[in-house]
Amino acid sequence: MRVEPHPVLYTCEKQPHTIVIEPTSGLTVRYVSRLLCVFLLVSAAAAQVPATIGEQFTSEEHLAKPGWWPRKGNAPRSDYVGPEACAQCHAALAAGQQKHAMAHTATPAAKAEIPGGKTAYDIGPFHYSLTKQDSNMTYAVTGKGETFSAPVLWVFGSGSRGQSFLFQHHGNFEEARISFFRNLGFGITPDHPSGIPDSMENALGREIPKEEAPACFGCHTTAANVSNHFDPEHSMPGISCEGCHGPGAAHVAAASAGVGGNPGMITNPRNLDPSTAVDFCGSCHRTWWDISQLPYRGVNNARFPAYRLEGSRCWGKGDARLTCFACHDPHQPLVKDLAAYDGKCLSCHVTSASKKLADHPGAACPVATKNCASCHMPKYEVPKMRNAFTDHEIRVVKDLTSFPD
Repeated sequence: MRVEPHPVLYTCEKQPHTIVIEPTSGLTVRYVSRLLCVFLLVSAAAAQVPATIGEQFTSEEHLAKPGWWPRKGNAPRSDYVGPEACAQCHAALAAGQQKHAMAHTATPAAKAEIPGGKTAYDIGPFHYSLTKQDSNMTYAVTGKGETFSAPVLWVFGSGSRGQSFLFQHHGNFEEARISFFRNLGFGITPDHPSGIPDSMENALGREIPKEEAPACFGCHTTAANVSNHFDPEHSMPGISCEGCHGPGAAHVAAASAGVGGNPGMITNPRNLDPSTAVDFCGSCHRTWWDISQLPYRGVNNARFPAYRLEGSRCWGKGDARLTCFACHDPHQPLVKDLAAYDGKCLSCHVTSASKKLADHPGAACPVATKNCASCHMPKYEVPKMRNAFTDHEIRVVKDLTSFPD
């Protein structure tokens, strides 16, 4: 799209400035807007702006492009074959992926269990409970002489950090006011008001706007959005093979016919350039642009690995040794032993006994050659999440009490 022959108003989401963009031959409004927003970001010194910023996009911009992208919803449900079909040729990968937390990030309530079997929690005069009998899970709230109950439909979260509970109210999905946190049990759901509710209606939880629900299910289930239509009832729980690789019917049909694969039939994220690869994972974990346009500041950023990683000095102009799947295999459970990542660090950094090399431009650490991440990628407690998150901005940490945004 070329710039129209009249000025365009553009407002940078992160900084409260409105700028008039005059017509410029050969440039797009979006590109000029990006340059101006980056200028404002740098001027405000609010964040480390990546050198690759021109190659990165918001998730919505990626979704608008042709081709597959996680959460894309234009393919029909018949184009999805399910992980069982993928396992016929990729048994080891499919079996390993089923052990990953992503495969269990959403569970129909009928198949889910309540941690501890039953729970109760109070917020002022309101009493909350989750119970399960047979295959029916029920969310109930009582207080101020009123009682509300509804069947839980979905449990979001694998349980590795916590779980939230979804029910329907007035025809819309709603997120329960209480969630389970692995480190402390039940508490108030993140981003919900922490004060005492003033009415039963406000005590129940947060209504998920209809325009937000497809994105929620797009990151917690596979094929919830099909034929440009939101259809969570026929989705596949969790992120399975096709959640990342795209609908597989054409690929499976070609393989079954023995005619070989067409490169365009299935997506392999490992073929992406570094910036696009990190944006790919950021479609659910948030890209740099996604976060730069949202009001998450300070330690609340620690839970967004793509944003933090690309703010690292060693990210440079994008390095394949630093992409998400350079360190994390999506077909295997997350490795929690920090020492297991030392080899990844030493693929860039030389040891104390070596000099810098062309393929190892990183200087030697003067302190140690093992457990690198324990010092250079510390964990920070994100208060509202009631969990500690590894900060993916790789750096020399001089003061653990401060958090560079």
